[in-house]
Amino acid sequence: MTLNPWRLRLLVDLSTYGTVRAVAQRGNHSPSAVSQQLATLERETGTALLERTGRRVRLTAAGVLLAGRAREILAAMDAAEASLRGLTDEPVGTVTLGVFQSAVPALAEPAVALLAARHPDVTVVLLEMEPHVSMPALRRGDVDVIITTTDFAGAELDPAIDLVPLAEDEVVLVLPPDHPLAALDAVALEACADQRWTFDLAGAYMSELATRLCREAGFEPTVICRFNNYMLTLRHVEAGRSIALLPSLAVDSRYEVVTRPLAPALYRRITAAARRPSTSRPEVTAVLTALRSR
Repeated sequence: MTLNPWRLRLLVDLSTYGTVRAVAQRGNHSPSAVSQQLATLERETGTALLERTGRRVRLTAAGVLLAGRAREILAAMDAAEASLRGLTDEPVGTVTLGVFQSAVPALAEPAVALLAARHPDVTVVLLEMEPHVSMPALRRGDVDVIITTTDFAGAELDPAIDLVPLAEDEVVLVLPPDHPLAALDAVALEACADQRWTFDLAGAYMSELATRLCREAGFEPTVICRFNNYMLTLRHVEAGRSIALLPSLAVDSRYEVVTRPLAPALYRRITAAARRPSTSRPEVTAVLTALRSR
C-alpha cells in the first residue's frame, strides 16, 4: 500500500475544517475533485475513511486514526523540507497563522505586508480563530503560529509552546454617544447593572470574560444580542440598543460610539505562540519576527 501525501493532506484538512467545501476552498480545488481524491485514498487503504451524515461527510474511526498519523507523517516531511531550506539564507515555505478577530487588521495584516517585503518566498495563510479555539489547534498541529491572549482558561503554560509577547490591549466599555455613562472619565461595572448588553457568542473568549467581570461586579448581565462579528456589535451599540465590553483593538473609528476605561482599568496580554520545533523552521521564525516588528 502506497499513501499519497497530497491525499493525506486533504484528509487532514477535512479533519480540521469539517467540510469538503471548506477543504476545496482552502486548496483552490473543486469539491468534486476533493471528493474523488478522498475516494481514491479509501481505495488505496482498503478502508472506509468517510461516512455520510445527511448532505455532509465525516471521518470514521479509521479516518480519525489515519488523519492523526497523517499529521505526523506530513510534519516529518515538512521538517525535512525545512532542514533543506535551512541550508539557504532565505526563508521559504508556507506558515498557517491563526488570529483572533480584532487582531487581524491591527496585527496580522501589517506583519504579513512586512513579511512580503522582507521574505517574498514565505506565504502566510490567515485563519480567524478565537483564543479558546486557536491554542488547541496549535497543540494539535493544525496551525503553525497563533496570535492569542494568555489570560483565559486553557492557556496554561506549556513547555512545548514558545510565547512571544506582542502588545497589551485595554478592555473598554463601549457606549452610544449620548449615554449617561459617557460623561464619566472611567466606569465601574457596578454602574452598569441595569444595562442591556451585546456579547460575543457563548463560550467565546470575550463572552466568558465579560460574563465573569459582570458577576464579579455583583450582577448578572442582561444580554439581548450575541454576535461573533465586532462590526455588528458596534453597529448595535451605535444605534443605542445596548452597550458592550470590547478590546480596544476591536473598536473601529468608523462607528459613532464612545469608549470609556473600566475602573479599575483592565488590560489583556497579546502574544504570538508557536510549537517548539524539533528542527529549525526559518519561515516560522520570519513570521514571528515580522509580528514583533510590525
